[in-house]
Amino acid sequence: MTHPAPPVPVTLLTGFLGAGKTTLLNRLLHDPAAGRIAVVVNEFGEAGLDHDLIENVAEDVVVMPAGCICCSIRGDLARTLSKLIVRRKTGTLAFDRVVIETTGLADPAPIHHTLLVDPVLAPDYALDGIVTVVDAVHGASTLDRHGEAQAQVAMADRIVLSKTDLADAVALAALTARLDRLNPAAPRLTAARGAVPAGALFGLSSLRAPMAADHALAWLAAPPPDPLAGLSGLALPKRGPVMDLTLPSHHAADDRIASASIMLDAPIPAEIFDFWLDTLVALRGPDLLRVKGIVHLEGVPTPLVFHGVQHIFDPPVPLTGAPEGDTTSRIVVIARDIPRADLAASLEVLRLRPAPGEMEGDMTMQTLEMPF
Repeated sequence: MTHPAPPVPVTLLTGFLGAGKTTLLNRLLHDPAAGRIAVVVNEFGEAGLDHDLIENVAEDVVVMPAGCICCSIRGDLARTLSKLIVRRKTGTLAFDRVVIETTGLADPAPIHHTLLVDPVLAPDYALDGIVTVVDAVHGASTLDRHGEAQAQVAMADRIVLSKTDLADAVALAALTARLDRLNPAAPRLTAARGAVPAGALFGLSSLRAPMAADHALAWLAAPPPDPLAGLSGLALPKRGPVMDLTLPSHHAADDRIASASIMLDAPIPAEIFDFWLDTLVALRGPDLLRVKGIVHLEGVPTPLVFHGVQHIFDPPVPLTGAPEGDTTSRIVVIARDIPRADLAASLEVLRLRPAPGEMEGDMTMQTLEMPF
């Protein structure tokens, strides 16, 4: 019996204009440890000047026409990836993974949606992670002026700081603290003239089948610096209150991005969880930058790992290797234009339990209410 080949991992390389994505990509292509990579490159502007900086190091490099990869020519992205996989299957092109370098103005969400729901692409490709490059010199001012840059940081699985050798130490410390506030669960790397260990950008997938407990915990709550150091992995305190992961900021622009999480010791009734998630997506779907978690549901013996961006969610994956007897659910929401207090209040819905005699399907907005 022939088993289908595993999907090709796709890394989405994003970051605002001039952040250093192209430099990072060039160094990656010259690194033998990175393996065989097919690259899809797209930059904003008619001339596509950054394309001149992408060296033609292999036939695996595909340069797309100028324009926005995630809106005006999304169809071209799908066609390009389809052609790549055909060439791979016929043996005319060998590659182990794909890296998509987006325009600096791109919202990563539509690309995630395309990979997940396109009937042609979904069987052959799987998003391996979002890597966001942040310019250490101009990053703070970029975050002040551009909501797109904030969204790119908030959606990242990994953040790469570039040009740190040119940055003022005090300003750099303030920027890193701000990045921790916008996305406390994303590990941060420093690029030395564009170079980072190749392995550090890959294997970031939020959903693998099966999903190992150590990877799931690292993805869900990577160890942030103080004052949140106690919120990492299994060291998370097993207590009830919602944990607001958003630190105070003097940057008014940052108020658009908020993050909160919750831990629940007891399994969650499936109807409660479904109500919470369905209502959150229905009411505020476009504002959800990331919703992810490990959830234990009543009557389901295996915990599930789930992840979504806006209104599109990956199929949940069973968690393997979880500590025996541990029924702790951990859920994180990162959103735009939703007050932190409302995020926290919505998560509190997960503590509710059906009243005695109330059957599944009887849960209504009269018995459960969201704060939106």
